[in-house]
Amino acid sequence: MPAYAKLQADLRAAPRTWLVTGVAGFIGSNLLETLLKLDQRVVGLDNFATGKRRNLAAVEKLVTPAQWNAFTFVEGDIGSPAACARACAGVDYVLHQAALGSVPRSIQEPLASHAANVTGFINMLVAARDAKVRRFVYASSSAIYGDAPELPKAEAKIGQPLSPYAATKAMNEIYAGVFARNYGQQTIGLRYFNVFGPRQDPDGAYAAVIPKWVAAVLRHEPVLVNGDGETSRDFCYIANVVQANLLAATTTNPAAVNQAYNVAVGARTTLNELYAAILAGLRRRIPALPETQPVYQDFRAGDVRHSLADISKAQRLLGYAPTHQIGEGLEAALDWYQQNVG
Repeated sequence: MPAYAKLQADLRAAPRTWLVTGVAGFIGSNLLETLLKLDQRVVGLDNFATGKRRNLAAVEKLVTPAQWNAFTFVEGDIGSPAACARACAGVDYVLHQAALGSVPRSIQEPLASHAANVTGFINMLVAARDAKVRRFVYASSSAIYGDAPELPKAEAKIGQPLSPYAATKAMNEIYAGVFARNYGQQTIGLRYFNVFGPRQDPDGAYAAVIPKWVAAVLRHEPVLVNGDGETSRDFCYIANVVQANLLAATTTNPAAVNQAYNVAVGARTTLNELYAAILAGLRRRIPALPETQPVYQDFRAGDVRHSLADISKAQRLLGYAPTHQIGEGLEAALDWYQQNVG
């Protein structure tokens, strides 16, 4: 039996208590949905700086009333040690997703990124330590590879950060290691590569590329491409990220703890290929959509040219096995966007 299938059966048989920070966000709400469907007890923390109340309302509609009653929401900010302590009380595992994402945002607002992603991070580490949480799993980022030229990206070799956002995620990994060495805290960092899926916000200046482009096509607006479209990324569907979080939180392999892992599918897609796949997928659903061409503009500051993950470490130590490649993930995501964005 695959590790994730076995884990799901084990969790249903013996429910645990989980804290999901940033629970009203894209990744956080998907973690909440999965955990509640597995009959777990979940505490959620969010300040709605970037999370949306509608994401929580959407999850409530997807679970049973009994499952929803196993969810406790704490409105608070990870910048507040008291809020972090309150959320961690009685929790088995922390899945720390709360952060200010986006490379461009961090370049424009480095102090805000530091406050949320570094100060907020250490507040959560301290609260989890004091609450004697079993394990602290946190969102790191592929941005940590910076200017390292090697492909695929393997965990042991990182470069110099290219943005304040990347610097904050590097600092997260440093602090996690320090807390492991000084306090015996069990931590695992997950370096996400271009995650996409349902409930990812298509609007705003810092929207991710897939929801932004899907929304633009559906609204008959120009699709803007940074650079020549040959920039490539390892796009990872949200179900793979959820799997990695649950496996990381519960692994009983001592060698797997106090490590960082790539979370991706190990395949590279150019932006031109991505646009073609999005347009084809939407036109299958809505044949009347015009076959438009993207609009190319300047490269964006702080962006790396190519990104591709080596996922063998997560496969070997965590039993991670992605269920969705880019094609399957896009099909599921486009179904959601067709219904929810226009």
